[in-house]
Amino acid sequence: MLAALAALGLSWWGLRAEPRPARRAALLALRTITAALALFLLLEPAVQLLQTARSRLRFAVLVDTSRSMRFPVEPGGASRAEAVAGLLSRQRADLAGLAERVDLEVRGFSAESSPVDADAAARGLPADGSRTDLLGALRAAASGPGRKLAGVLLLSDGADNVALASGLTTATRAELKALGVPINTVAAGREPPRDLAVERVAAEEFAFVRSNVTIEATLRAHGLEAGPITVVLRREGSVVAQAIVKLEPGRDRYQVPLTFRPDTTGTFVFTVAAPVLPGEAVTANNQRSFVLRVIRDRVRVLLVAGRPSWDERFLRGLLKQDPNVDLVSFFILRTNSDQPGSQDQLSLIPFPVQEIFGPQLRTFDAVILLNFNYAPYRMLDIERFLPNLRDYVRGGGGLAMIGGEQGFGEARYGATPLAEVLPVVPLDGAGLVEERFRPRPTAQGRRHPITALGASEAATAAAWEALPPLEVLNRTRPLPPGSGAAVLLEAPGLLVDGQPAPVVAVREAGAGRTLAVTTDGSWHWGYLAAEGGGGDGAYRRFWSSALRWLVRDPELSALKAEPDAPVVDPGGPIGLSVSLRGADQGPAAGRKVAVELVAEDGRAVARSEAVTGADGSARIELPAVPPGAYKVQARAEPVPGGAPETSATALTVRGAGPEDGDATPRPELMAAIAELTGGDSNSLPGGKLPALRQLEPEVVEIGQRRDQPIWNRWWFLAGLCVSLGAEWMLRRRWGSW
Repeated sequence: MLAALAALGLSWWGLRAEPRPARRAALLALRTITAALALFLLLEPAVQLLQTARSRLRFAVLVDTSRSMRFPVEPGGASRAEAVAGLLSRQRADLAGLAERVDLEVRGFSAESSPVDADAAARGLPADGSRTDLLGALRAAASGPGRKLAGVLLLSDGADNVALASGLTTATRAELKALGVPINTVAAGREPPRDLAVERVAAEEFAFVRSNVTIEATLRAHGLEAGPITVVLRREGSVVAQAIVKLEPGRDRYQVPLTFRPDTTGTFVFTVAAPVLPGEAVTANNQRSFVLRVIRDRVRVLLVAGRPSWDERFLRGLLKQDPNVDLVSFFILRTNSDQPGSQDQLSLIPFPVQEIFGPQLRTFDAVILLNFNYAPYRMLDIERFLPNLRDYVRGGGGLAMIGGEQGFGEARYGATPLAEVLPVVPLDGAGLVEERFRPRPTAQGRRHPITALGASEAATAAAWEALPPLEVLNRTRPLPPGSGAAVLLEAPGLLVDGQPAPVVAVREAGAGRTLAVTTDGSWHWGYLAAEGGGGDGAYRRFWSSALRWLVRDPELSALKAEPDAPVVDPGGPIGLSVSLRGADQGPAAGRKVAVELVAEDGRAVARSEAVTGADGSARIELPAVPPGAYKVQARAEPVPGGAPETSATALTVRGAGPEDGDATPRPELMAAIAELTGGDSNSLPGGKLPALRQLEPEVVEIGQRRDQPIWNRWWFLAGLCVSLGAEWMLRRRWGSW
């Protein structure tokens, strides 16, 4: 090429004396043609012939088969599934033309996707899926076997309740783009049908007893007439709060605060319910339930002492040191009989019987009567306030009665309504027994959480044997079997009716519990034990466990049954995990446990049994039950001579799952997916198939290749000779040498 350029340069230089420009141009053109032909022959060009073809790609048609496709595509119209089937049937010719160019693949999807017959899709697929997972269906189509995916046609109402439930996030946008194919969409439905729904309930996992709790419900309303409606909050059937909501034209969401004050601890099912209005497309979403655990912020304890004593001093000090105890204590230093001539000169106020044992009684978790005699207080009589205390216990309260010279028989409690809930029988008129004795745990006492001071029954017996002896005892009689009472500690050698006298006894009385300590010398287990070098751990553990047992601390329950989820979707089984501890607080293996599901009306709707394994746990699965709120009641078979262990919790079965609860289509999400990926979109009713954008197929070599020379043709050489000869002749004729 350099030589050819040099030849052209020399030719131009040699023609500079030619006075006529036309002759110079003609000669220079001939020299250029000659140089080009010479280069062509020297380079020996050839044509390479390849046998090629375009690759055939896949095109996926994804049809939504979730239950939300049962809702009407427009008010009073056909279902969304029927609208999609009609579109596929009308556009069958277009899809057939598409199938000539690509491998057409039709898949139905809900929570999962699977291939379906194209004709079946045109006739209509059953809409029975439990979820709408658009991104999952697109992933499955992109990763399917066979040829590369060229594009997607997505037909759905867009009511995604999995990855795209909150719309397109940064992560989901990146994943959709990473699919690398245009996604064309058809949204089934533009406007939501007539519906009132409890869309969401914002509530904490737990609340404090006797403290105001506010939950916030979100109502969604579409196509409803303006006017007031009443939204209620129920706790297992009973209304605890309500609010009036005024529906307004053009507004579709309302925030409804509901405030209540729980009055008892435990795990409960609460339900927010809105009324069912005429013409609603969905009624199952008019209520939503949730589980709330009500706990104690602090245990509120009322301590009433008949007079100051060492036992009162140590117990009061122990309770005041506990940050989890809110203590209200009274020392009875003045009775109603103390009536001096001048009330103004008396600084002590009378004991506030009406306030404490009247309306305020329910505000306490436990009441402790220590060496207390009710008789000197005229207002604390049998007809008025002692029945209140009895009913307080039966309603779920805790009562501990501690002995002394003014307690039990000396105070003649055996003739009062309080005797109906006490765990022992007071011997009215019987005084104190002043004799040294060492309490001994009974068979049940060696296992009970109040008196189980050791890791095993033998260790518990040894721990009590090592404590200092006591010196005083109120003589009482144990209750007969079947009364719900049990003696935990007894006084060997101090007999009542031929049996060892009770020292510590407990009783289940209605929904509450009672404890009797028939001595005011328990402080010996702390002060004297510490003085002897043993420490006061036993004293602290005894009273801490006693208080926790009285208020039904869940951590002391040997049996626990926990559902896999507090809220269960309709139609699904209910799984529970059960754990059981033995008397030594270790795993109870080989014990039979039974679980019942009890409806709000008290009916047992499901029951199952299992046997605990080596780790003390068991797995129980109950069959599907109708929507509603349920109590989970667990019961473990008792050990020989023991009482059965019980446990209770709560769960709810939704009246509507994610698919049934929300009838709102989301055409904006479908359009956003198409725009993001380079596809086209349309919507039903009235729409048609969008322009099915797809990737162009790649050209690939599938056969042989062959090189065919084109330089060795005779006319190229003849052309070179002609150009050279013409230039020579013209130069000779024009004298341009």
